[in-house]
Amino acid sequence: MSKEDIFMLDFITENGGAVLVWLAVALTVLLPGLGSAKGVGIVGQAAAGVLSEDPTKFGKVLILEVLPGTQGLYGFLTGILIMSSSGLLGGDTSGLTAHVGFQFLAAALPMAIVGYFSAIAQAKTAAAGVAIAAKQPEESTKGVILAAMVETYAVLALLVSLLAVFNIQVG
Repeated sequence: MSKEDIFMLDFITENGGAVLVWLAVALTVLLPGLGSAKGVGIVGQAAAGVLSEDPTKFGKVLILEVLPGTQGLYGFLTGILIMSSSGLLGGDTSGLTAHVGFQFLAAALPMAIVGYFSAIAQAKTAAAGVAIAAKQPEESTKGVILAAMVETYAVLALLVSLLAVFNIQVG
């Protein structure tokens, strides 16, 4: 084995778990955050069109605008809890073996993946709800309910990720 191979093997042995946990944190914050940013933008574009015609509907479209942003918050919360549970926040990565790192990575995936896709799906539904608010403002609550149904799957993914994180034994 070359010196480079030995160095890489030592690095992976000593730091592989921490690297995997950082990857888990990055994915669980990044993907739902990207989905939420895209989603809020989609609804914002639809809402701007309505508000250019009738600014009094701001309150009705604002509720729809906020909904796709929740997945980003759920991903952020999951990332913080992964850092806390793994010891990264306290700086103690001594118990982070590769096995534990893979467990944190697996725990992050439900929130990361479902968070991304549900934010975009929720945005499309909320943008359709903006059309309801534009044409029949008294029925705008129905658009909120339709968009909130998509939220159910983000919440389920959050719960699965959190339950998995809380059951990982570090050290």
